[in-house]
Amino acid sequence: MADPSSYRPKPGQIPDSPGVYKFRDEHRRVIYVGKAKSLRQRLANYFQPLTSLHPRTATMVTTAASVEWTVVSTEVEALQLEYTWIKEYDPRFNVKYRDDKSYPYLAVTLNEEFPRVQVMRGQKKKGVRYFGPYGHAWAIRETVDLMLRVFPVRTCSAGVFRNAASAGRPCLLGYIGKCSAPCVGRVTPEEHRELAEDFCDFMAGRTGTYIRRLEKQMTIAAEDMEYEKAARLRDDIEALRRAMEKSAVVLADATDADLIALAEDELEAAVQIFHVRGGRVRGQRGWVTDKVEAVDTAGLVEHALQQLYGEESGDTVPKEVLVPALPEDVEAVTAWLSGRRGAGVSLRVPQRGDKKDLMETVARNAQQALVLHKTKRASDLTTRSRALEEIAEALDLESAPLRIECFDISHLQGEDVVASMVVFEDGLPRKSEYRRFQIKGFEGQDDVRSMHEVISRRFKRYLAEKDRTGEWGPAADGEGPGDGEVPAEDDGRPKRFAYPPQLVVVDGGQPQVAAARRALDELGIDDIAVCGLAKRLEEVWLPGDDDPVVLPRSSEGLYLLQRVRDTAHDFAIRYQRSKRTKRIRTSPLDAVPGLGETRKQALIKHFGSVKRLRQATIEQICEVPGMGRKTAEAVVVALAAAAPAAPAVNTATGEIMEDGGGTA
Repeated sequence: MADPSSYRPKPGQIPDSPGVYKFRDEHRRVIYVGKAKSLRQRLANYFQPLTSLHPRTATMVTTAASVEWTVVSTEVEALQLEYTWIKEYDPRFNVKYRDDKSYPYLAVTLNEEFPRVQVMRGQKKKGVRYFGPYGHAWAIRETVDLMLRVFPVRTCSAGVFRNAASAGRPCLLGYIGKCSAPCVGRVTPEEHRELAEDFCDFMAGRTGTYIRRLEKQMTIAAEDMEYEKAARLRDDIEALRRAMEKSAVVLADATDADLIALAEDELEAAVQIFHVRGGRVRGQRGWVTDKVEAVDTAGLVEHALQQLYGEESGDTVPKEVLVPALPEDVEAVTAWLSGRRGAGVSLRVPQRGDKKDLMETVARNAQQALVLHKTKRASDLTTRSRALEEIAEALDLESAPLRIECFDISHLQGEDVVASMVVFEDGLPRKSEYRRFQIKGFEGQDDVRSMHEVISRRFKRYLAEKDRTGEWGPAADGEGPGDGEVPAEDDGRPKRFAYPPQLVVVDGGQPQVAAARRALDELGIDDIAVCGLAKRLEEVWLPGDDDPVVLPRSSEGLYLLQRVRDTAHDFAIRYQRSKRTKRIRTSPLDAVPGLGETRKQALIKHFGSVKRLRQATIEQICEVPGMGRKTAEAVVVALAAAAPAAPAVNTATGEIMEDGGGTA
C-alpha cells in the first residue's frame, strides 16, 4: 500500500487548465482515468488525509504509485480523451457499464449494392443502418415479415443471392412477393435501394406518409374497379399497422429521444435506456455496474452517455436525450453529443407531462433490473465464494485462489498438437485473457512434455513482464532494483501474461502435474500452487503426492475445478480442429508463388475442377483473365508435382475414384 504523499506532485507543477489525468500502480498499469476543468484543483482533492476521502477513493490513491496528466484545449476534448483512455486502458477503478446481454438489432446493409435486411448482434459496422435494440430476435423477424409485403427488400445471404443469380430463378420469397428479386433483375439496383431507404424511413418513425400514400392508391384502385389491386393495398396497410402496433405510442408528438434512468445503491448501479423514435419505443437496453469509484448520480449519467454514444454518430444520436440528473459539466457534454450527431442535441431532465411519466416507467425498469441482478448475484457470489474456500482448504492454500489458470493439451493422433490456457477470476471466466499455444519444441505425441513446454513458455513471459516493468531485477545490497536501474516504460495497457495466478490447474494426473511443477521450479517460481484434475475419477492430484485429493461429488469446489478444466478442454479442441481443417483444405495451387485467392478461384471456375486444370496446357491457362505466362507455367509445375501416383480406389466397391475436387 503506497503513501499518496510519496508521489504527490508539487502544486506549482500541476497546470490550472482543462485536462485528463491517469493514476498508475507500482507496475505502471493505469488504474484510474479522470478529467477536470482545472487539473490543479481536481488533483488536490486526491491528496487530502485518507480519513477525509471516500473509502473507494482512498483505496485507489493508496493502490496508485504515480499520477500524470495531459493538458487539452477545451472541456469537450477532455471528455473525449477520457472516454478514449477508459476504453483503451480498462482501468480497474473506473465505472464501466457492460451490457447484460448481447442485444439483437434490425440492420439494413446500405453499404452493399443490393441492401439486405437482417438480424445482427455485436459490433456495429460502418454503412449499416441499425434499428433497436430489441429484447428478442423473434420480435424483429415478426416485424420484418409484416413489412416485406410493402417493402420487398432482399433478406437472403450472399451465397443464396449468388446461387439464385447464376440459376436465373429467385428464391421462394421472390415467388410469393416478399422480395423484389433483384438477383434475377426484376428491379434495378437503384429501385431496390429506394425500397431499402423507404424501409428505413418507416422504421425510423416516418410512418404517416406511407400509410396515407397507400390509402390514396387503394381509393383510386377501387374507383377504377381494380378490386384485386385495392384488396392487396388494403392488406398492405393492415400489415403496416400491425407492425406499428408492436411498438406502442408513448409520446404523441412523434418525438425522437433516448430516455436514460438509473437505480443505485452504495455498491452497484443499473441503467436502463428506452429508444423512442417517432413517438414509439423502438428499442430497450440496460447495464449493471459495480460502483468502484466514488460517483454520484450525475457522474453515473455522464458515464452512461459516454458508453452509449462514444462510438455512435449521425442520426443514431437522437435530437433529445432525457436523463434523471444533469452531468456536472452539462455544457461540455451537450457540445460533445452535438458533435457526435452533427447537429444540435438537447440534454435535459423532464419536468412534466408524458415525458416525465415515461421517465418514471424507465426508472421502474431500472429498479427491477437492479433487484433481479442482486438476487442472481447474491446466489452466485455465495456459491463462488464457497467453491474457492473449499479449493483453498482441500489444497492447503494460504488464501482463496482468486485467479485460476488451467492448461490442456489437444491433438489428433499426434498431429496438430496444441494447448490452451483459460483464466477464471473470482470464479468467473475471463475470456479476454484466454490464450492458445502451438507445440514447437518437438514433433509427435507426448502430453507430459507438451505440458512442460507450455507452462514454461507462459511463465517465462510472466517473468519477462516483471523484469521489463522493473517490478524485480538485479538488486543492490539485496534491496529493490539495482542502483541506477530504471523500470522499462509501460503504456499502462492490460498486458498478456502480466498477472500471475494463485493456482495452476492442468488437465491430467500425476505425470502432467509433475511436469507443470518442474517447469515452475526451473524458473524459480515457488509461490504458485499446482494441481491436476484427472477425468477418469475426477481426482485432484498434487505435486509429489502418491494419493489424490478426493473432493465430495457435491462439492462446489470440485464443480468449479471441473468447469475450469472442461472450458480449457473445449477451447483446446476448437483450436486443434481449426488447425486441422485449415491443413486439410490446402490445395496444390497454394504452392504457386504470387497466386492469390482471387486468381485461384478464377482458375477453378474456368476449368471446373483441379483435375481438369491439371490436364490444361499453359496456353489454355493463359486464357483465364489475369493469368500471365510465367504464372501459368508455375501452376503447371505445381500441379505436376502434386499429381497422385495412382488413382484412388474405393475398397468396398472396387470403383476408381475421380479426382474432381473443386476446392482451391
